[in-house]
Amino acid sequence: MAQYLRVSGIVGLITLQNPPVNALSAAVRQGIVDTVKRALGDPEVKCVVICGQNGVFCGGADIREFGSPMTGPPLVPMIHAIEAANKPVVAAIEGIALGGGLELALGCHYRVAHSKAKVGLPEVTLGLLPAAGGTQRLPRLTGLPAALELITTGRHITAAEALELSIVDRLTDHSAVDAAVKFAVSVAGLGTMGRGITVSLAQAGLSVVAVEVQEKPLKEAKQAITGMLRRGAKRRGVAPALDLITYSQNLRAAVADVDLVIEAVFEDVDLKKQLFQQLSAVCKPDAFLCTNTSALDIDLLALQSRHPELVVGMHFFAPAHVMKLLEVVYGSRSSPEAVATAMNLGKKMGKVGVAVGNCRGFVGNRMLKPYLEQGLFLLEEGATPKLVDEVLEEFGFAMGLFRMSDLSGIDVGWRVRKGEGLAQPGTASRVRQGRRYSPLGDLLYEQGRFGQKTGRGWYQYDNSREARPDPWLHRFLEEYRARRGLVARRIDRQEVLERCLYTLINEGFRILEEGIAAGPEDIDVIYVFGYGWPKHRGGPMFYAGMVGLTKILGRLEHYQKAHPDVLYLQPCGLLRRLVASGSPPVHKWREIIKKTHSHL
Repeated sequence: MAQYLRVSGIVGLITLQNPPVNALSAAVRQGIVDTVKRALGDPEVKCVVICGQNGVFCGGADIREFGSPMTGPPLVPMIHAIEAANKPVVAAIEGIALGGGLELALGCHYRVAHSKAKVGLPEVTLGLLPAAGGTQRLPRLTGLPAALELITTGRHITAAEALELSIVDRLTDHSAVDAAVKFAVSVAGLGTMGRGITVSLAQAGLSVVAVEVQEKPLKEAKQAITGMLRRGAKRRGVAPALDLITYSQNLRAAVADVDLVIEAVFEDVDLKKQLFQQLSAVCKPDAFLCTNTSALDIDLLALQSRHPELVVGMHFFAPAHVMKLLEVVYGSRSSPEAVATAMNLGKKMGKVGVAVGNCRGFVGNRMLKPYLEQGLFLLEEGATPKLVDEVLEEFGFAMGLFRMSDLSGIDVGWRVRKGEGLAQPGTASRVRQGRRYSPLGDLLYEQGRFGQKTGRGWYQYDNSREARPDPWLHRFLEEYRARRGLVARRIDRQEVLERCLYTLINEGFRILEEGIAAGPEDIDVIYVFGYGWPKHRGGPMFYAGMVGLTKILGRLEHYQKAHPDVLYLQPCGLLRRLVASGSPPVHKWREIIKKTHSHL
């Protein structure tokens, strides 16, 4: 099991519970998966700390499971998901972190250890090699010779040696959990983003002024950045770029003569608006102002500046000195020079930049919304969650949309809809904000069915957490249809695939038509790397070309006639123009797209 608490207001604390050494049993792995998803889905949580109960982090795999078929989530994808988290994750190591326990810690972005803790990869004593990423992640921190020695001998090392080898980031003589929480909170200021961005800039050979107005956080940030630069330089065999960074508590003096500012304060719109007002007042008139935001309206922030044309978004992904993706968001008044400057800066920092427009959901989430809605509409019309998910998983997605909803939490989706004014407790109307709406997810939320975390959602779950069809849900759907005069019909697998995927693709064409994405390749990169689109399908827009634009247009027209109240089924004008132009291959779409308006 794993216990979840929110501490210090913004830290999700996950505690492994499986005495005596908190081994990674099926129940513990499932607990980690559930609590990590909960933490990442909570907008109040800015960072995550993983620890073990009773002063022990984790002794590794539960060898009692070796002689029987594996149940529960596999270890490798679980650790990959932690490493890919868009919030900083810190391991608080007390006692021991051995085998899979150390591999779990290596998958976290940072590691804080008690001075008496010991770590190691002792699998070789069982005739095994580390099989959960240890053979890849350890050499990245220690270098190959040290990693080979640890892996082939299986010896346990002290926390002090682990610090010297860059396996851990900080030691403490007191509570490692308290130190990790404090570290995580400080990282969330001039920390994960501010520190990581600073390190990335310095490693690219650029001069940086790092600003933190409070003395103690500034001191801690300086120590952390110095350590990050030294460890990175050691791995690359170069000198650390310490002399490229200066530190300041005086915002006015620090930014008066700079050419570009990247702010990395908390994701709070009022705080960022206030900061942009200050920056606009004290920076040079031609200074570029960039915001590291994952969701906030770029135009709203630009309005706080005297020169809104110089404002763009630079959305880094944590940890910023490691993750390669950089999303450059341009507002309605952002100049081409500002966008180009941000993209070029990202390239110098070794990032893969994708320029996207400023609209609700940007590219990925905007396309995802009709995809999810079609799944709900299919249930209203006679499908089951199992049918929809099977079709999508056969297509190549790792998880269908209803299994994913149960995993991430039905309550999470409900909060998003509530924030948009769609979820309205006590009403089951199928029309909201002037368009067709399915309240099925809201009704399940009101029943306390939140998904895996409650054992019931679109499916039911036993102790292994495997999704099983739930007779209660089938009765619920039958009663729901009967009360609303809906007659269930047989829905074939092809209709499921077409309605889910073609509506997503159609929204992609609208995004291209509006100039929110510069080309189909941008959308494909976002979906393959950010949304689990099966790589062998080449991305949604490439897939559309492979299926045939004429076929997609025809099927959308068919479904739009069958469901005239679903406005987004109306085929996009760009799709029609492409078909009228002979359905050119995807690499020639830009010739048609460039004739439309673009934000870029």
